[in-house]
Amino acid sequence: MPLLFFILIVILIAQVGFWNTLGAILGAAAMMVLLVVIVAAIVVVGGLFVTKRMMS
Repeated sequence: MPLLFFILIVILIAQVGFWNTLGAILGAAAMMVLLVVIVAAIVVVGGLFVTKRMMS
């Protein structure tokens, strides 16, 4: 699997250039972090709604 990932990176660099590839990889990593943050926020807000309903 790491070999396949390495080959994919080499092909991307060969096609679109180093900086565009680096930007795409960093953008994908940032999107994954943002997804985790959004899911955590949804869980927190859902927990607040549930606790508010149970209190009243």
